[in-house]
Amino acid sequence: MSDLSDILLGAGALGAGSYCLVLSHRLRRFTDLEKGVGGAVAVLSAQVDDLSRTLRRAEGAAKESVVTLAQASERAEAAGHRLELLMASLHDLPEAAEDEPKAPATPVFIRHRGSLGRAA
Repeated sequence: MSDLSDILLGAGALGAGSYCLVLSHRLRRFTDLEKGVGGAVAVLSAQVDDLSRTLRRAEGAAKESVVTLAQASERAEAAGHRLELLMASLHDLPEAAEDEPKAPATPVFIRHRGSLGRAA
């Protein structure tokens, strides 16, 4: 009986050892940087870094656009106020008197009837 238990114990140890060996190979393939999940994680990490840099650049450009837009808005408001003042000053001007229609001017060229084509 003791020999049988020793054989079973040895077989169990060999089975556990082979199971650990198979798990070791699978884990090595799983974490391989070229083909496994480790490679996918490395690629995704690089993409996240690229996206972070792009996002920082976009934020900088957006902040510059906000400043430019604020300046343009201030200039437009100032121009609007100046236009309002100009329109208000136009209301203060006296109205121009309407000119009465003038008689038609006399013609500049006068035709002499007797001097056409005749020599004197």
